[in-house]
Amino acid sequence: MRTTSPAWIAALAASAALLLAGCVPTPGIERDPTSADRRIPSTERFDPGFIVSDEAFYDSAAMTVRDIQIFLEARECRPADGVPCLADYTEDVEPVPAAGPRHCTALRGGESLAASRIISDVAAACGVSPRALLVLLQKEQSLLTRPTARGYERATGYGCPDTADCDARYFGFVNQVYRAAWQFRQYTAEPERTFMVGTVEVGFHPDAACGASTVRIRNQATANLYNYTPYQPNESVLADPSGGDDCSAYGNLNFWRIWHRWFGDPQEERLPAYFPPCSRLVGGYPCPAPAPPGSALAPAQGLP
Repeated sequence: MRTTSPAWIAALAASAALLLAGCVPTPGIERDPTSADRRIPSTERFDPGFIVSDEAFYDSAAMTVRDIQIFLEARECRPADGVPCLADYTEDVEPVPAAGPRHCTALRGGESLAASRIISDVAAACGVSPRALLVLLQKEQSLLTRPTARGYERATGYGCPDTADCDARYFGFVNQVYRAAWQFRQYTAEPERTFMVGTVEVGFHPDAACGASTVRIRNQATANLYNYTPYQPNESVLADPSGGDDCSAYGNLNFWRIWHRWFGDPQEERLPAYFPPCSRLVGGYPCPAPAPPGSALAPAQGLP
């Protein structure tokens, strides 16, 4: 197994910093919701095999707690049932132990934690982008713009199959956000599933009579989305995203559309393909940290 030397990592980091500083602007987070939202491209650009890049989906550092809070405050929120908007929502959080090697790390608890803090902590613990969690909350329950008591209970749709009622054991905002992120990490840690990188059949609707078609899933993040919501949009809903027909499923198309509206192109990668896959989070894991000097894993002096 090849090891990566600290000098190589330093050089890579310097090159990446230069590339990012010179070529790729960081999108701003604006308070005005009309200017913060971006134009959604035509659904002709939707690729069912590549909905979101691994780098975009797994970048747990994409937003700070403050970024998330400002973003939530920028949404045009119209709550119902007397519930607060997500920007004002708080909940007590019980500590959660680490889930094991290459899985979610421990989640610290706290009293009356803001939703922005909860989303940030869960994203960091499970190695999932807070952007992915924000999009999921909107896709499943419109929680950023039209929050309801029911929406907070079922925030990410975890434990809510299309053919049965939700499992009440998984109700609650923190419970839902953590379990969704945990599930995405589980799909990543154990990728041999119904939907995985490669060519698979993906249905158009829970009703099998609506048919299916072959999709070449190109990356792990897209496979995760299909394992979580196992349908692709049919031609009817692609032609009219606000319409569709009785065989239309909207979930993964909405994920793509919401991400475009809020954060730009979900397929974007900051680094070109010649950079090592782990530096672009391909497969869902970053490059390992360099071993400390003098450790058994550190390269001996004078050796490459």
